[in-house]
Amino acid sequence: MMEPLAASPPPDGSSAAAVVGLRSTRPAQLENALDPTVFDETFLRQLERLKLLLRQPVRGGLKGGRRSVKRGRSVEFADYREYTLGDDLRQLDWNVYARLERLFVKLFVEEEDVTISILVDASASMASGRPEKLLFAKRAAAALGTIGLASEDRVVVSALSGRAARRHVALRGSGRVLRLLAELSAIGPADGPTDLLAAVRHAGAQLRGRGLVILISDLLDPSADRVIRDLAATGSELVIIHVLSPEELDPLLEGDLRLVDAETGAGVDVTVDLSTLDDYRTRLATWRDGFAALAVKRRASYVPVGSDLPIADLVFAELRRRQVAG
Repeated sequence: MMEPLAASPPPDGSSAAAVVGLRSTRPAQLENALDPTVFDETFLRQLERLKLLLRQPVRGGLKGGRRSVKRGRSVEFADYREYTLGDDLRQLDWNVYARLERLFVKLFVEEEDVTISILVDASASMASGRPEKLLFAKRAAAALGTIGLASEDRVVVSALSGRAARRHVALRGSGRVLRLLAELSAIGPADGPTDLLAAVRHAGAQLRGRGLVILISDLLDPSADRVIRDLAATGSELVIIHVLSPEELDPLLEGDLRLVDAETGAGVDVTVDLSTLDDYRTRLATWRDGFAALAVKRRASYVPVGSDLPIADLVFAELRRRQVAG
């Protein structure tokens, strides 16, 4: 049976260098018709009302919008504890004292920020497909990063290429959206092979504290299962957005062909008929099911998508259904 192979780069020489931009002076329909990489202002405002969800409270470094494991000062009551010398007298609950004649201090939920690390697979195979997988990955990263910035979380984008992760500066605050989009626009595909496992381990070594890690990749790497295991072992909550092109999900191939690996240049000669395509689809489904099962085992969220999926559907349907965003 055929292994899922990356398609060769488009013959027209198109690449992932298209700008992920922002315009607010034209209707959304006209913007998208002129430039499919544009997010209109209405869509950005919708993103800002969402939040990337975490299963557990966080321990961040700065004040933000996340429930913390610590107790502090906010408007949300959490618990009581008995008064000890040195406590703030303003936090005493005099109603409780009137009933019990004992001093208790009110505790409130502390809110802190969290780091959202978005890992964009920039291997050569991501430059294939129509729509291009890398372009989809950058648009998805832009949408998720915008949500994080609006929530006062720190957002860090890393491009996985070769054997390393190129980590961009951490951003915080909704005013940094344009900087985020500019950094994503600068990400292009690798010229040669990418060792996804080595690149992910390099990215993992740069993580600071527990947070949320989002990997956007086609996972066309022999060590893809180890990639998921290593990221899950960092202690951060993990989301895997597994993107494949329509041609990879449902190949329209026929006859005697030579399939060429987009990264290594290695080729394989095949004769494609209906039986071959059925075998391919069966193996592809088994391959994706394996990732889904591994994600469940590692308490990660696995989101398989096609590169032709509208970003709005990814955010407001797929990620909400899996309780990644809400």
